[in-house]
Amino acid sequence: MAGSTFSYEGTAIDAQDGDSVLLALLRSGRRPTEGGPLCLAGDCPNCLCTADGVSYVRACQTAATGVTDVAPHPTTGEPPLPPFDETAVDITVDRRQADVVVIGHGRSGTAAAEDARAEGRAVEVVDAGEGVEAIGIYVGPHVVARTPNGTREIHAESVVVATGSSEIQPVVPGSGLAGIYTPRAARTVLDAGIELGTIVAVGDVDDETLSAASLDGVVAGELVRFEPAAGSSNVGAVVTKTADGEIATPCDTVIVGLGRAPRDMLARMAGPGEATIVGSAATAAPLPQCPNDGVVCPCSNVTMQQLDDVYDRGFTHIELLKRSTLAGTGTCQGGVCLPYLRSFLADRGESIQPAFTARPVARQLTLAEIGAGAHTSTAARTALDGLHRKLGAQMDRMGGWWRPWTYGDPDAEYAAVREAVSLCDVSTLGLMTISGPDAEATLQRLYPTDVSTIRAGRSRYVLMLDERGYVFDDGMIARRDDGTFLLTFTSGGASMAEMWIRDWSAGWGHDIRLLNQTFSTGAINVTGPRATELLTRAGITDPPPWLGHGKYEVAGIPCTIFRLSFTGEVSYELHHPLERSVELWNALSELGADLGCRPHGLETLLRLRLEKGHIIVGQDTDYDSTPRRLRHEWAVNFNSGEFIGRHAVLRTDRIPLDKQLLGLRFDGPPPIEGAVIWSGDEYAGAITSAAWSPSVEAGIALAWVYEVDGGFPTEVRATGPDGEPITGTVTSLPFFDPEGARARA
Repeated sequence: MAGSTFSYEGTAIDAQDGDSVLLALLRSGRRPTEGGPLCLAGDCPNCLCTADGVSYVRACQTAATGVTDVAPHPTTGEPPLPPFDETAVDITVDRRQADVVVIGHGRSGTAAAEDARAEGRAVEVVDAGEGVEAIGIYVGPHVVARTPNGTREIHAESVVVATGSSEIQPVVPGSGLAGIYTPRAARTVLDAGIELGTIVAVGDVDDETLSAASLDGVVAGELVRFEPAAGSSNVGAVVTKTADGEIATPCDTVIVGLGRAPRDMLARMAGPGEATIVGSAATAAPLPQCPNDGVVCPCSNVTMQQLDDVYDRGFTHIELLKRSTLAGTGTCQGGVCLPYLRSFLADRGESIQPAFTARPVARQLTLAEIGAGAHTSTAARTALDGLHRKLGAQMDRMGGWWRPWTYGDPDAEYAAVREAVSLCDVSTLGLMTISGPDAEATLQRLYPTDVSTIRAGRSRYVLMLDERGYVFDDGMIARRDDGTFLLTFTSGGASMAEMWIRDWSAGWGHDIRLLNQTFSTGAINVTGPRATELLTRAGITDPPPWLGHGKYEVAGIPCTIFRLSFTGEVSYELHHPLERSVELWNALSELGADLGCRPHGLETLLRLRLEKGHIIVGQDTDYDSTPRRLRHEWAVNFNSGEFIGRHAVLRTDRIPLDKQLLGLRFDGPPPIEGAVIWSGDEYAGAITSAAWSPSVEAGIALAWVYEVDGGFPTEVRATGPDGEPITGTVTSLPFFDPEGARARA
């Protein structure tokens, strides 16, 4: 009697009460994959399907009730992504505590649970057959399971793994045909009343299965191969080998009994002492005979020939065999191939190696299941975030932060900076204080500059280099007094920089104190020709000079003011207590209203800094950006002593330049960022930053330009905004105010 109906490739499939999706499909003469042995126990990839838009679903373990649409698993490649749906999937997370978690509810698992309860211990049983499927054991121990409505996380004192054993599948030519069953699978299908035609059994098949299949016995001999039925992907005959030679036995279905292997993947995830393995999951079963031919890993389509090839190249350890072929990394995570990989190595004269490492998760999960219960902000917000939104800012993410892209009129924002005064939220910049007896010595070795020459109240632009001499961050060093320095870093770079400083200083045995103030300090940049006038109104009559800094009160709010410039205009960075950011912003906005003060966003800031040729680490730099390639040799002082990357820079400086970050000017709109550039027919690099400059009245760009025919080209061709080629001329930097008079005014 049909209990439910689902759609399969446009056809309605009737399912009986208690049917899995696979049983319903088999009853209708279909299956969700092309072929391969079926185990009906979730141990193989041969019944995968897409159910209601979720791929990698095991049809044998998915109840037909409640499923509306089923699609077959693709024969090659990956399943297509489902169409984008803004409707949120409600995945619940059920968090529990238990003394003991028992995974598996068979005989061994039931006995273990009863014993634990008899000792007065709280027991939680997890069993896939009951709809709760364990997908991983984590440190703790901490068991995570999938439920019909979401996920379950159980924190326990100990775990009992009673997952039983899996039936070994055949690996011979033709084992990818349909119509091949393990004994347990055949018994399940026959008990469901599904006709299998002419049935032949090979190997060690139990009497219960033989009786269910109405067989008198088993075909004698060693399994050699399966042969297809004429014009079909279904098995048509099984070939065995006896002392008298090969025998081909015609059939529609083959039941193959090759023994069992412990189903111990979850057990191999547990840490030392966190899990007890019981029952057949703990049995050291004999390995199957090593195949001569065939597909060993149906998930990744790894053949015996591929195993031989990588073994002959020296990959003789099971972990290397796994990685070099990808056997065991697919859907079933070694459920089919692991016994054969071990058998293969033993057959080649290696010792019997233990199973490779198993790591959570044991089953494919949806992104909704992975993210269930997690509430993590993927982008940080400054204290001014709400104010920006009230001002109508279009927000975007950059450097791990939400930041204003524009307040609606980028041309007016640009004009405010170049002609009047403007505010910009720069609270995202990394900020740290370093002090202690060895603070200066630490910085002297961290940075390629002579820190000892930075006087109190002064600051200097610096690069951060790794051991290979490549630039991975930049910022400022400001000396407060003999033993205290302020350090700034790029937005998003503070966390890496903090770990970098702590690691190196500890390795050198230095005595320092490092305080990361990035998330406790706000910063507002006041910039433009009338910036000093605005600060005067806010109570600052003696602002710091160029590259100076000091402590002040701005509109009654304590601030550390840095005099520097990223925009090319007079600029003051006002670093202040985070809780007073809104108060300071509003005070400056009110005081500067008649001066033409207005805020500017990233779109304007990026254009302003590009006019000055200032780089953005991560956008204009690459993984192999040396100071010389960036034309920042001036920031490296080899007379300062030893510093990280010193010897690498000395070595690479002797190598002829193959590429360099150069400025390009276009008589018209700029190219698109990321566009490839050409010199004649030769590839010549790529655009890293580009914008239209009102001050220069041209399109400007920074680009990695490669050496072509023994020199750097003076003209290049790139793709313009309309898709047409445009010509750019290599020009000196900066594009605007090359003497820097405006910033120092």
